[in-house]
Amino acid sequence: MKSSLSSNRPVANWIIIGVVMLLIQVILGGITRLTGSGLSITEWNVVTGSLPPLNEADWIEEFNKYQQTPQYRLLNADFNLSDFKNIFFWEWFHRLWARLIGVVFLVGFIYLTAKKYLKEEMVKPLLFLFLFGAFQGAIGWIMVASGLVGDAVYVKPTKLAMHFIFAMALIGYAYWFALQLTVSRNLRVYMPKWRGYTWALIVLVGIQLVFGALMAGHKAATAAPTWPTINGDWFPESIFSHGFWFSMIEHKITVHFMHRNLAYLIAILIIVYTYKLKKMGKINHYFNGMRWIPLILVLVQVLLGIFAVLTSNTIIPNKWGSFEWFAQIHQIVGMLLLLSLIGMLYTFRKGNKIILKDN
Repeated sequence: MKSSLSSNRPVANWIIIGVVMLLIQVILGGITRLTGSGLSITEWNVVTGSLPPLNEADWIEEFNKYQQTPQYRLLNADFNLSDFKNIFFWEWFHRLWARLIGVVFLVGFIYLTAKKYLKEEMVKPLLFLFLFGAFQGAIGWIMVASGLVGDAVYVKPTKLAMHFIFAMALIGYAYWFALQLTVSRNLRVYMPKWRGYTWALIVLVGIQLVFGALMAGHKAATAAPTWPTINGDWFPESIFSHGFWFSMIEHKITVHFMHRNLAYLIAILIIVYTYKLKKMGKINHYFNGMRWIPLILVLVQVLLGIFAVLTSNTIIPNKWGSFEWFAQIHQIVGMLLLLSLIGMLYTFRKGNKIILKDN
């Protein structure tokens, strides 16, 4: 098995680089959102958009396009060219990084194929990964386009949530593939009960990430910058006041309430999960180390969420402050929490009951 893993190392390194680049891409997306930069580029030019404006005339042309958007007219009418350049940078860099991911994938695929490192069973998952990435880019443009019409000053929260959760699905798929190439199958154990429990946690965290994106899209932290209550109430009267499904997606206080309480539920479940797995004693070095990571991350994540809420009343438009730091790190830890649970899921294999100890 070790020789097999060794032969897969070049492919694994390539996939891991891709996972890291995808995580950075989502982080850049978070910075773009927090700096209000996402609508600064009004066109989707896959090739010609790789370069930023190269002279003053080009900058003025781009600024003129931005001035036609509802965000400029209704929110940023006081912007000058210098202000525009500041927000343009993050959206441009976010898109440039997406292009670099595509280049790294294509160049790596061609090189590894030429060197015969890619096995036949790897080709289909890799092609799916590439198509999934292209699809995610298209969703990104659909999201941006939702903020360029009517009286919208930001992208639609539902489109933001869709873009984010598809990004996490893409990263999770790539990470699973990397685990298959780097972690020996002998380290996987047969525990169907805990495999199912882990799946349930992944689904809950996935739903929580959707609510996190809705929180960001609606800027719902500012609707209740208090803790532990929500503006003095444990169960605000206004939640679900606009109908169940509409409130869950569009009502700020309902979204805020769901996001907070899902966080508590997930934290409690992961504490129980870790305690039960610890009671099993030593299984193997991979399992023994991995079982602690979700607990550490979820506790940090809850604290960051509280600090983000409490500092949300200090937000200054187009300025980076305490709230932006807490919100950005909160997002990063949330992504790592999901990946840690995917890593745990990988430890629980399907098949016959064979537990191999490696202490």
